[in-house]
Amino acid sequence: MLLDELVQMSTEQMYLPISTDSRLQHLAASLLNDPGDRSTIDELAARYAMSVRTFARLVLKETGMTFGRWRQRLHILVALQRLTAGASVQAVSLDLGYETPSAFITMFKKTMGKSPRRFLAERSSFSSQQPFT
Repeated sequence: MLLDELVQMSTEQMYLPISTDSRLQHLAASLLNDPGDRSTIDELAARYAMSVRTFARLVLKETGMTFGRWRQRLHILVALQRLTAGASVQAVSLDLGYETPSAFITMFKKTMGKSPRRFLAERSSFSSQQPFT
């Protein structure tokens, strides 16, 4: 199933760069284990004993994107995994730390170009049209 999703996504949307910096690797592991962690960039910088400016520069240098964009990409990948496994939009939105499902749907739609329901319906339609080999 995940392969079907990845076929439909652009390369940019499915790529989550992981840094070689040990602090950022720890951060990535932490957020993958708890994607609902809504710590601010200020809180995360303090957690890793950096100024906000140094943290932001390091994330940008190591991943090629801002921290907010990187975390959003992580959320999209986690959401796709959970939604295709059968989780509800409401459950996924709460797991990712969104206050309401509509806030999650808005982010998903801005990023993916369609709502989670429509994305899954199209993915389901796409995979049912593919012949088994």
